Amino acid sequence: MKNYINKILLILGLVFFFSCEDYLDVAPDAIVTEEDVFSTFINTQGFVEEMYALVVSYEQQAHTFQDFLLGDDGFVDRPTKASGDIDAGRFYDVIRDNFVYLNNHRNAQYGSTGANSANVENQNNFNRQRPGVYDGSLRGIRKANIIIQNVESEENGGKDLMVNASQAEKNVILGQAYFFRAFFHNEIMKFWGRYPYVDKVLVDDFELLRPETYKEVALLANEDYKKAIELLPVDWDNEPYGQRTRGENKGRLTKGTAYAFQGKNLLLAASPLMKGNNESINTYDYDTELCEMAVEAFSGILKLADQGRYRLASTLDELDEVFWKSPTPGAWPGATEFIFAATGGSQGQATRFMASGVSRAIHTNSGGYEVISPTHNFIHNNFGMANGLSIEEDQKLPASQRLFDETKPFENRDPRFYKWHIIDGDVIDPGADDPHKTAQLWFESPVNKGVHRSNNAENIKILNNTGYMWTKFFPKVDGKYHTRWNPIINQYVGVRMHMRLTDVYLMYAEALHASKGARVAPVSYNLTAEGAINLFRTRAGVPNVAPSIVADNNRFMDELRRERAVELSYEAHRWLDIRRWGLAHLDKYKRKLALNFPQDRSSFTESLLIERICEFPKHYWLPFPVEQTQIYPGFTQNPGW
Repeated sequence: MKNYINKILLILGLVFFFSCEDYLDVAPDAIVTEEDVFSTFINTQGFVEEMYALVVSYEQQAHTFQDFLLGDDGFVDRPTKASGDIDAGRFYDVIRDNFVYLNNHRNAQYGSTGANSANVENQNNFNRQRPGVYDGSLRGIRKANIIIQNVESEENGGKDLMVNASQAEKNVILGQAYFFRAFFHNEIMKFWGRYPYVDKVLVDDFELLRPETYKEVALLANEDYKKAIELLPVDWDNEPYGQRTRGENKGRLTKGTAYAFQGKNLLLAASPLMKGNNESINTYDYDTELCEMAVEAFSGILKLADQGRYRLASTLDELDEVFWKSPTPGAWPGATEFIFAATGGSQGQATRFMASGVSRAIHTNSGGYEVISPTHNFIHNNFGMANGLSIEEDQKLPASQRLFDETKPFENRDPRFYKWHIIDGDVIDPGADDPHKTAQLWFESPVNKGVHRSNNAENIKILNNTGYMWTKFFPKVDGKYHTRWNPIINQYVGVRMHMRLTDVYLMYAEALHASKGARVAPVSYNLTAEGAINLFRTRAGVPNVAPSIVADNNRFMDELRRERAVELSYEAHRWLDIRRWGLAHLDKYKRKLALNFPQDRSSFTESLLIERICEFPKHYWLPFPVEQTQIYPGFTQNPGW
């Protein structure tokens, strides 16, 4: 008989502020048998809850939660942080960094509680974190396999220990386990590439051999997602087992969640990087068979949206409810676009995340020293003009029709540019009697610069390095941002979602265009890729994609990717996107730029902050720890490491 050292959590509601430091606690009386764990639905769901707690919150997970944008979209003025290591090509430093969400936070500078555990007993709040992506995902996979082994029917190879549960209760337990087994494999695969698909509880001696291709692992994950879709409910509130937590089930896995991640898993496997298998790369070359499968999966959740289960925010203002305008303090934001997010965190961590793109001189958060400055190159290349064109496409028009003027770069831009950024001259708080109420992001020299682009008197870093601030998760009510004159941030909870409905439509459009083109709808759902992208154009108040762009497959793919960059800006998707598209090693995506201009804006110049080191295929995947590759002859290291 096997014993489990485990804390069985009562099913009291998966609320946003889950007690993330408690999930590894072991009480003296918490040694229980398999039969105890799986004897009732409540006990078994308590075991499942621990997998929710292992889902990593990229924006709040680590000490460096002010450094979670790892692509070409953000710049932090501290080279020793994770983004600095990635920019410099020091990927081994990334996986050794105990304060990065990719790592497991063990043996950190503030102390340690063991080689294989998060420092949950340490009293320093910076160090009381759940495991990171790699360590946490492995734990999640093991827990999922334990559940499947003990709950699955005997005819399917399981022990069927849930003898006191209804079939519906068994189904939802298994549905969550199958989902998490696939999800946690995907989390590792996004950063480390092809990984052995572990589909049983590993005991004694075993070997984990790396598969030959990313695709074969993705197809195994796809089978688990299919099982999850079959077993999970559309809405927990409508099920008998969900009545115990009715109204608090927003964060739980559903059929829609499984459809969305099934599609994402397939799209990632179909993407140019994964298709090329580290041997070659063509940014427009997708695996069309996998893309068609992804479209089918995304169609499943889009049909649920048509039935009222989900809904796109209809205006830019309504998106505030998606990102930060939580209905009550401590409640989930996300509104009708919410599909899945990590639990856990605290109000303090949420506040630091929400303020991470804004100068400390404005938000006065003593816990947030650094600023993630949005790079000028990311904004210039993606946030286009009010006519719906990118700046590059706008400049192809006859001179009399162009909107972009390099002497007035902040004018006539896409409304989303103004919605999610503070630019020089913006009034931050119209009612404040303070000269700093107006954003001062101008820069003439290290000595002569605006107050929001400099250090404070105590030399604590509040630097904005690029000439912009981003505010996607930063509260603004009645025309006033949160500031020291208007302290409202603690009334709200910002959260970066692993999946929201906008992402689903964008991935659907990408997979559909790669397989059938821009103007052909699939049999499974009556929406073209062109139509999907224009949903966001309409919401933003800009014209539809120009017919000449739609007619050109490559140009439309470029436009689709630009739309994704804008709509999902600062949501920690960018680094994965530019890698899977096979673009990260190109100069356009390696050069991080600032925009400099004097106080009177009489001239504008770009300056190079850093040129990222990125070689294909070496810097497209994180390396495995050396000791991991020495355990089994068949567990090979990623190329270049």
